Amino acid sequence: MNPVSERLECVVAETGSDPVASIVWLHGLGADGHDFEPIVPQLDLGAGRALRFIFPHAPVRPVTINMGVAMRAWFDILGLDRLAEQDEDGIRHGQLQVEWLIADELANGFSADRIVLAGFSQGGALALHTALRYPERLAGIIGLSCYLPLTAQLPGEISEANRATEVFMAHGTFDPVVSPDLGEMTRAELAGLGYEVEWRTYPMAHQICTEEIAALREWLQRIL
Repeated sequence: MNPVSERLECVVAETGSDPVASIVWLHGLGADGHDFEPIVPQLDLGAGRALRFIFPHAPVRPVTINMGVAMRAWFDILGLDRLAEQDEDGIRHGQLQVEWLIADELANGFSADRIVLAGFSQGGALALHTALRYPERLAGIIGLSCYLPLTAQLPGEISEANRATEVFMAHGTFDPVVSPDLGEMTRAELAGLGYEVEWRTYPMAHQICTEEIAALREWLQRIL
């Protein structure tokens, strides 16, 4: 099956007419595209900054770490530690599907440098993986409560077009799902490769908070 031919269903929200940028936002494991719809009004970027949000639904598949139960997932997860085997085929399949979503936004008239790729948890992992390899300069990269998969392969696959693209990462210090150590390791790895990473931590679990949304609002206002 050709992953690029698989069209993902999406929830689309626009904050006004003639949006100036598009944000493709990937949900976490077991959620769906509706999960982050409430963040659209919460970001409240103000007049003159109408945005288009794309919230795709991940395919339904069995997930090993959840005893093989089928749920929406961007790829299979075999374990959540640095030594766990990774579903490389699934991750790269997801990458192609996300690149197709970006292609749709290009066809809608947005240049690549007006497109932000964002995600939470597993969606954040795929957002980071895809954006760092994407061949055109993106406006920004957001990874919330997540980690970077396939780190060993990244140095040989980095897109120079996105070497200077800014990255926003945030993590809960009490996260019981994705260890904050994994987020910190990802931040350090990206910084070591020369990426500019705005890193925030908050006293929370595997979630987002109002302070995080405020910081994200300021960051988006600056890069857009």
